[in-house]
Amino acid sequence: MTLKLRLASVFDNPNCLLGRRNRHQFLVTLLVNIATFSHGLGVGWMSPVMRDLQTDESPLNFPVLVGQVSWIGSLVGIGSVVGNLLAGFLQDRIGRKPVLFFIAMPYTIFWCLVYFVQSVEFLYIGRLMAGMTGGACYVVLPTFISEIADTNVRGRLGSIILLSVNSGVLAGYIVSTSADYYTSPPFILALPVCYFICNFLFPETPHHLIRKGKFEAAKRSFMFYKNIKRDDLKAESEFEELKYLLTKEETEKAKSYDYKDFITKPAFKAYASAAALLISNQFSASFCVTTYLSDVFAASYTTLNLSMCTIIIGVLQIVGNYATTLLCDKYGRRILMLISTSGASICLTAFASYTYFAKRYDLSVVGWLPLVILSFFVFLCNIGMVGCLFVVLVELFPSKIRSVGVSTFVVILSSTVFLTLKIFPICMAVWGISVTMWCCSGITFSCFLYFCFFLEETKGKSLLEA
Repeated sequence: MTLKLRLASVFDNPNCLLGRRNRHQFLVTLLVNIATFSHGLGVGWMSPVMRDLQTDESPLNFPVLVGQVSWIGSLVGIGSVVGNLLAGFLQDRIGRKPVLFFIAMPYTIFWCLVYFVQSVEFLYIGRLMAGMTGGACYVVLPTFISEIADTNVRGRLGSIILLSVNSGVLAGYIVSTSADYYTSPPFILALPVCYFICNFLFPETPHHLIRKGKFEAAKRSFMFYKNIKRDDLKAESEFEELKYLLTKEETEKAKSYDYKDFITKPAFKAYASAAALLISNQFSASFCVTTYLSDVFAASYTTLNLSMCTIIIGVLQIVGNYATTLLCDKYGRRILMLISTSGASICLTAFASYTYFAKRYDLSVVGWLPLVILSFFVFLCNIGMVGCLFVVLVELFPSKIRSVGVSTFVVILSSTVFLTLKIFPICMAVWGISVTMWCCSGITFSCFLYFCFFLEETKGKSLLEA
């Protein structure tokens, strides 16, 4: 009886994700993140496969050159930009749900092209398709989740996006090293099929339905996501307030939605903070380190096995993202960004210093140190700069320009991914890994200073606030 009472008290807690109020929001978030897990799986699976394609044991019946492999790797960034633009253009016009359905199509094409590959062009197009899925995910999922989630759990649900991606990356790495090239795709194709079917289980967001004037459908959607009965007077009042605020917002937008909305003081503050988020996310080398992990470890003079190091880093990415889901709504976004940027800057300085001295002296007795430093670096990046990125990005912008603002910055982010992945290995070759990491540390510390003085806390902020 005591156990039942304890369980009841836990589920009655408004912050419990499995509580009655939040249960449907949490379960739907898990279902839509099948797409992000699948995207991460494709990225992780291709990483070791691209190395295999260049060897004499290549699984394909044609040679793949180094230059072609670089295009296979980078085309995912171009596809991501296309996905960003399509999702940003369509989600307010046709709704979040149709875009969610669309996400499954290019990803399915990717795995079909991988399986039936006849030339390197098949892999080019496939990676472009995979990038479209990822790019669309990063635009529509933060918007969708923020509109179905209550304020007190929005941060945790939003941070599941990156947690799911990194879980997929680790799973992809394990699958590609455990099964041969042609074994995996037929089984992995089940994921987009399941995702597509699951999309029939839940409705469009109430926010979008209200904006389109479909008030009855919006009310059913609101009741579904809040998991409450129609005779709940408090819920009825809550829905009417949401309806009033969104209708008022749409009326004002129809009257005065022009360029002036983009040059207000709140808008410029949002641009500056979004730019700092983007710079910290990309120029801290967080994505570059995980992408070029083997090269980074090889340049660090570590004495450890590279495959083991890769798996450990993959696990710590997940741990960092999971920590974000626990801490984001409890302690706020700002404190996590400050810890993340300051800690990552220290780790980058330490790693750069180690590689500088390891090149000149025999440090094999502490050959495990690069793994320790990079482990802390990856963990710290993922609790803030990576894990909180989309949560904060959605909450920063004024409501009238949120959709356009978020979509624009996600497109810029995808373009920057392509840029950083291209210049990082060049910097390592020209400057050396030590100077490259010191530069990244300086940029990350500059972002820490900006967040310290200018980043406002968005925890508990209503999405209807200007």
